[in-house]
Amino acid sequence: MNVVVVGAGIAGLACARALSGAGVRVRVLERGRVVGGRLASRRYNGRYADIGAAYFVADDPDFAAVAERWRARGLARPWTDTFAVHPGSPARGPMRWAAPGGLRSLAADLADGLDVTLEHEVRAVPDDADAVVLAMPGPQALRLGPPAAVADAARGQEWQPVLAAVLAYPERVWGDFHGAFVNDHPVLATVCDDGDRRGDGAPVLVAHSTPDLARQHLADPHAAGPVLSEAVGELLGIPARPEIHVHRWTYAQPASTTGDYATDGRVWLAGDAFGRPRVQTAWLSGRAVAGALLQSSER
Repeated sequence: MNVVVVGAGIAGLACARALSGAGVRVRVLERGRVVGGRLASRRYNGRYADIGAAYFVADDPDFAAVAERWRARGLARPWTDTFAVHPGSPARGPMRWAAPGGLRSLAADLADGLDVTLEHEVRAVPDDADAVVLAMPGPQALRLGPPAAVADAARGQEWQPVLAAVLAYPERVWGDFHGAFVNDHPVLATVCDDGDRRGDGAPVLVAHSTPDLARQHLADPHAAGPVLSEAVGELLGIPARPEIHVHRWTYAQPASTTGDYATDGRVWLAGDAFGRPRVQTAWLSGRAVAGALLQSSER
């Protein structure tokens, strides 16, 4: 069996890793310069900051086993089970995991040893493979002209945009703080202490915008930087002005859909829209596609 995976986010890499481990010939094609997708970290002033997913949760037994292997190798660590809530009291939840080298380092670990081609933009569903896995948001998959069954599933997905603002301050002037969910705010959705989650104590916060603010600034995301910076300063009582870097995620937050994937038998659509939108969900979706492909090849 010959499989092409389009997209080197965690869903695509999880799928390719499982297939490759079973002896299947699999190629991963990625239009970006690096692997990871929304498991993204970018270097600013010599230090990586997480600009995509803020953390990951590992409450599925199989994914928890992967997280433990990452922890044993120093690639990931349990971070916190408590976030502040504005307005409101701190909320405890599942353990949130972070990565000392940035979350993208986990995608790089999944990609290690795989046949991955970067900066390769796919414009149509490849026809030179027995199976094609589209590991991407539905609106992006539609641009490739997938078959009807997959196109219908892709059109059924709903996505919200988000802007991520990396705020680098001269020094840490806030107290004990991991992150915060910000409710009913016109600008902010979450704020995370990147120095705390990375474990290096850097005076860096990362703010994620509301979808409404992102929609207003999709054409010029950097214009939203001062707006997000001012909102964070007011929220946490920080008078200093930070260095600001903004990243646009046009397809950031999917609404949940049912199932683990969509397929017509040859073309498959995978990702975190299939279930609760989490890093773990993307990994499970990609692995489920791999399992179904391996099962079909045995028939």
